[in-house]
Amino acid sequence: MLTDILLGGSIAAVSGVIGFFISKKITNANFDVYIDQAKAKASVIENEAEMLLQKSNLKSQEIELEAIKHYESAKERAKANLHEREDEVIRKEQSFKRYKQNEEKRLQEESTILKTKKIDLERNEKSLNSLKRKYEIKLDEALHNMEHCAGMTQEEAKRVLLEKIEEKSRSEISHIVRRYENEAKQQAKKKANYILAQATSRYAGEFASERLTNLVQLDNDELKGRIIGKEGRNIKALETLLGVDIIIDDTPNAIMVSSFNLYRRAIATKTLQLLIEDGRIQPARIEEIYEKVCEEFETAILNEGEELIADLNIGVMHPELVKLIGKLRYRASYGQNALAHTLEVAHLAGIMAAEMGGDPVLAKRAGLLHDIGKALTHDSEGNHVDLGADICSRYNENSVVINAIYAHHGHEEMNSIECGAVCAADALSAARPGARREVLESFLKRVTEIEEIATGQIGVKQAYAINAGREVRVIVNATLINDDESILMAREIAKEIEEQVQYPGEIKVNVIRESRAVEYAK
Repeated sequence: MLTDILLGGSIAAVSGVIGFFISKKITNANFDVYIDQAKAKASVIENEAEMLLQKSNLKSQEIELEAIKHYESAKERAKANLHEREDEVIRKEQSFKRYKQNEEKRLQEESTILKTKKIDLERNEKSLNSLKRKYEIKLDEALHNMEHCAGMTQEEAKRVLLEKIEEKSRSEISHIVRRYENEAKQQAKKKANYILAQATSRYAGEFASERLTNLVQLDNDELKGRIIGKEGRNIKALETLLGVDIIIDDTPNAIMVSSFNLYRRAIATKTLQLLIEDGRIQPARIEEIYEKVCEEFETAILNEGEELIADLNIGVMHPELVKLIGKLRYRASYGQNALAHTLEVAHLAGIMAAEMGGDPVLAKRAGLLHDIGKALTHDSEGNHVDLGADICSRYNENSVVINAIYAHHGHEEMNSIECGAVCAADALSAARPGARREVLESFLKRVTEIEEIATGQIGVKQAYAINAGREVRVIVNATLINDDESILMAREIAKEIEEQVQYPGEIKVNVIRESRAVEYAK
């Protein structure tokens, strides 16, 4: 039994060993198959790679050949172009050489001709000098013979002859001169009368006489109390800010604004009208409305100046000059509105210049600007002639305009027809009956002098002559002038007015010192 078991175990062990070797053999055989397959695939991949490499080499060779072909073609074209340019340069060089040879030949021929002419001229000059000497000798001989025959020298004979001719001709010359002078005077008088008649008949300007007061209408008399305000603070604020005299009297439903400065008075009138419409009359609101009205007036005078220049058709003008032209509406001269006078002069000067053969456009431009300095006299020192000439020179106006500004008051001689037309038109406009009043001009001059004396003091911010020139209100800088100094300043101004200004009655000098502290609650 044990034997059978051992025998079976041996057989099993032998069988396992044999199976192991058999399986190992089979496995090795499978590995060889896999290796062969891998080698075959590798060979196929290698062949494909070689074929791709060959194709790439062929493609690169084709590209290289194509590039070489293009290079050779471009090279041939460049060579051909270079040869053409070389041929062209050679042709131009040959042409230039031929031109140079021709020019040198021509210059040589001209030089030869000039030398020949020079020789001929020298010969002629020698011949002429010889003839001239002979002529002078013969002339001296003839003169000597004449002096011998006449018994006087050449100079004596000349003097006697000229005296006889002058004596004989003097009466004839004087008669001719007198006749032409009379004819010229008659013709000039006729022509001048004709030109003036034509100018005045073809232009009829409006006449505007300026007054010193404006009337502001009220809806009811209760508004007078509101304008005056508590303890008079509203009317004081109005008069101080506007620089005018506000007269509230028994006239029903009206108050009066008085000032010699037309521009200031117009702003004051408009400010009062807007305050009355608004109903809120208090110092803060007064200042707000006043600033708004000032801006509106600045815009309005600029627009008016532009419209006038467009109507006259005199070209482009600097905006500052345009603004000053509009501001002339608020300036008067001897009671005559400065803008109306200026337009009248411009139209008349243009007509007269056209009649006399001048430039009517330039004459109208000079007429419009001849009194432009009057728009500056309230703000700047000096007469209106110098101020007007300076500002027109600053903005490059024509020399005829500058000459007209100076000449219409005799500061310069008239240098052109246009300037003469402006001077004549200015005299014609001013001399028209009723156009001007001397009293207003003298009054304006007096109050202007009073304001200038006050503003000339150190520390003065503003000064206004009000109450028809019987009072001057001086507003000083509170940080520079104290209360004691304000009293001293009032005395100094009053003393200077007494010495320099002629006036009836007395003038009240009112120095106002005000200090404000402003803070905002946020």
